[in-house]
Amino acid sequence: MARAAASSVRSSSMTAPRKNTTLRTFEELVTEADTVSVAGWDFSWLDGRATEQRPSWGYARAMGERMGRASAALDIQTGGGEVLASVPKLPPLTVATESWPPNVAKATALLHPRGAVVVANEDEPPLPFADDAFDLVVSRHPVRAHWSEIARVLAPGGTYFSQEVGPASVFELVEYFLGPQLEGRKGRDPEVSRAAAEAAGLKVVDLRLEELRTEFYDIGAVVYFLRKVIWMVPGFTVADYLPQLRALHDQIEQDGPFVATTTRFLIEAISPPTISSPSVD
Repeated sequence: MARAAASSVRSSSMTAPRKNTTLRTFEELVTEADTVSVAGWDFSWLDGRATEQRPSWGYARAMGERMGRASAALDIQTGGGEVLASVPKLPPLTVATESWPPNVAKATALLHPRGAVVVANEDEPPLPFADDAFDLVVSRHPVRAHWSEIARVLAPGGTYFSQEVGPASVFELVEYFLGPQLEGRKGRDPEVSRAAAEAAGLKVVDLRLEELRTEFYDIGAVVYFLRKVIWMVPGFTVADYLPQLRALHDQIEQDGPFVATTTRFLIEAISPPTISSPSVD
């Protein structure tokens, strides 16, 4: 299935909502958002209707810098390939994996002209690559990091660089529809990822967590987001949540944007280099 990002709402700055959305009825906003395509991993439909503060580390830029120094790179769970395609200079050998068929097709069309190969595979181990195959492995918002496989395909001295969804991301919205999610709030702890990476034999050299502001300016943005990011409210349909949606629409109309907290963490880990044994004359 598609990658488990809690939110990828576009906009690095907090921009004003589209003025015309504030003049439209609940039915118009919901019908539009419920019928528009949600294929791929492009959130441009939300421009002007929702905003998400970006992490300070600038993942795409930082990943691009590492790609420019690599000779063989793997992007795990690439989605539609949008982030990888933004890299100015790809390594001579660049491979991406993705499991969701619509994203596989989109990533292939986007990345093949850049010389990158897209491999369709399930988001489960093993990765379809030999040991020590890559000196750089990256992943943005993976469903789950399979650390033993990451360590296996990384060459000695290689780097894993990833931005992941943090704990309780956008849970204000999730809990509006589903009620308190006490167990869910315990998941995606960066320190758990650190421990798992180190247990797999990697050395974590950077780990950062940030809480970021997300705003939904109209009910159509909420509907679109929940249709696209399907794991937030599993099985979401407009029909099943119509009363809650109408109440939330009234709340936004009266009080302004619905505000939630997105969490992201950055993790960078290296595979220890091989230490050569001294030669004996």
